[in-house]
Amino acid sequence: MALWVALSIGAPPVGFARADALDAVAAAGRFDTIVIDAGHGGRDEGARGRDGLIEKTVVLDVAHRLRDRLVGFGYRVVLTREADDRVSLRDRVASANEARGDLFVSVHANSAPQNWVRGVETFFLSLEASDDAARALAQSENEAFEEAGVEPQADSSALLGILGDLMMSEHMVESNEFARMAQQTLALRDSVRSRGVKQAPFHVLMGVHMPACLVEIGFLSNTRDERELGSAARRAEIAEALAVSIVRFGERYDARRGLEARPPVAAQGG
Repeated sequence: MALWVALSIGAPPVGFARADALDAVAAAGRFDTIVIDAGHGGRDEGARGRDGLIEKTVVLDVAHRLRDRLVGFGYRVVLTREADDRVSLRDRVASANEARGDLFVSVHANSAPQNWVRGVETFFLSLEASDDAARALAQSENEAFEEAGVEPQADSSALLGILGDLMMSEHMVESNEFARMAQQTLALRDSVRSRGVKQAPFHVLMGVHMPACLVEIGFLSNTRDERELGSAARRAEIAEALAVSIVRFGERYDARRGLEARPPVAAQGG
């Protein structure tokens, strides 16, 4: 596939993911570890399409496909959930930070009251949402964690403190950079309407000590998006596009730290 061939420039060599090699890379500060967060899970199904497609199932499949792509190129990948389990916000953040991830990508599928709304949009963290729709989406996603009193509500002072620290670091700039790269790559397919890069106060992006973004891969409330997301080929295409973005982001990440580019790897078909 065309996007997969694009990975042949600057990607890590196959077989790089041995434990000793990973330890050496981590010691050198190279971009190495990606945390993939499949939204929802267990009794929290997320959005549901008119024909019955469920968000938690779609995004877990994309997460698995993305992991397999990245592992094949030598990256260390951590999933915040491996199966259809409900994982708390606290545990998602903890697993990302314990893994010392270099990038956190949360994968979701969207829903809207208007069934004509469709397309892909990517978010990075901000206390102020880009628009009313972004604010409503963040509130809905945050409430999914807080239902049944499982997750504590974060007060405004705590959020300001978190964001104050974040804005003083390079993570905000890098989150913005990756979000734009991911959005551009995902929107290359003609039939997908790009809804752009936005900001919103998603709790799942707060507290992770690395660049982080949340990707909404389509609207299950839209008949066309639901039909496409129900296709294994489309889910594979999304995973591939995200993999391309992650590899390119990693190249820039390493270059800024004065690290040499990775040797190229032979392109793989799919």
